[in-house]
Amino acid sequence: MNRPRRLLFVSSRYLFPTDSGGKIRTVNILRGMKGGAFEITLVSPLPVITRPGDPAETDSVSDRFVGWPDATRGALFQWTRMRHIVSNLPVAVATDDSESGRRAIGRELERRPDLVVVDFPHAAVLAPPPYPCPGVMFTHNVEAEIFRRHSEIARNPLKRAIWRDQTRKMERYECEILSRFTSVVAVADRDREYFQRVYGIGNVSTIPTGVDLDYFTFGESAAPKDGDGGMVVFTGSMDWMANVDGVEFFMDEVWPAISRARPGARCVIVGRSPPRALVERARGRKLDWEFTGFVDDVRPFVHNAQVYVIPLRVGGGTRIKVYEAMAMGCPVVSTRIGIEGLPVEHDRHYLEADSADAMAAAVLSLLDDRERRTRLSLQARKYVEENMSARRAARVFEQICLRALQTADASEASGTTAGVARTTPSIQ
Repeated sequence: MNRPRRLLFVSSRYLFPTDSGGKIRTVNILRGMKGGAFEITLVSPLPVITRPGDPAETDSVSDRFVGWPDATRGALFQWTRMRHIVSNLPVAVATDDSESGRRAIGRELERRPDLVVVDFPHAAVLAPPPYPCPGVMFTHNVEAEIFRRHSEIARNPLKRAIWRDQTRKMERYECEILSRFTSVVAVADRDREYFQRVYGIGNVSTIPTGVDLDYFTFGESAAPKDGDGGMVVFTGSMDWMANVDGVEFFMDEVWPAISRARPGARCVIVGRSPPRALVERARGRKLDWEFTGFVDDVRPFVHNAQVYVIPLRVGGGTRIKVYEAMAMGCPVVSTRIGIEGLPVEHDRHYLEADSADAMAAAVLSLLDDRERRTRLSLQARKYVEENMSARRAARVFEQICLRALQTADASEASGTTAGVARTTPSIQ
């Protein structure tokens, strides 16, 4: 009986708690692959102060876990990280670099794994190719596209100039690092097409966005009670700038029309680390808004809401939160960017609204019309059940990894290389 091939999975962040879309996607993939064709070693930072790691967590997604001490990020981290603005690397990449991380990954590479998977381009700064084996890059977005969108909506000239500079650096880094891998995984066809068209990367495969349907069970939202204007919910990490921008847009430009039409309406923002200034702004305006901060389980908040909003103006990849909300039966109102990359239909699976007036009208139409909410909820859940299970996404990812091995084996037999141990300058 052939032994499982040894897969080294490199992450620049500890994967638990699963409080962001990227972590959720990665954990679902690893959990679905465990016990299959690969023996998985996960190497990542390990929190030692704020939240000690739980072996049961890493055991659920890997056969072996190797961690390095995670540097504590204090309240001033968002400011202190800006010292990297003078680096040749994007700030987001330079921030993830770690000498202890490089050493831990280097020791694992000396064990000669059969395959290396790197989670997000940022993490490759810890262990740039070439490797002694095939390498797979797991992208979750087109990072440079997100940066460019920030530059396009920035009102402050200095911020706009900084975002443009960071976009140029990310384009250069992303193009160079992706070209070094045997295979690149994208989470949307539009991302795959971007990598191929703009960066000239040919070895790109797309995986579906998967949802744990046993965990995110369906429950049709109840009608608002008499005198209750209804509940609108948003979920997402509130230390991610794209989410902050989206919530600010919803608060400043969309919510006034909703509250005028339904004075009893309330909004709940579920996600870690909401900016204090944003919380104070809502309180100062006496808005019926709640910022929960980190929660162990988003499901009660989504099940209690009548509308799930995604007011994003910046983003990339695909948003797992869309399918999670659909799986739970909460009708979705989203901008085009919020739903980007997902093969769903307006007015069948969700309502699309880009302007403030259109988004307010869409939210109000769902708060006012239970029959429409029910129709969207049932159609969206059916679509997710038929197309977007987490198990299917994990199977597709595993097949991509196996093909990368086969490509390398075939290249070795013919005396050529296919993204393995290529001599390219190191990322500095």
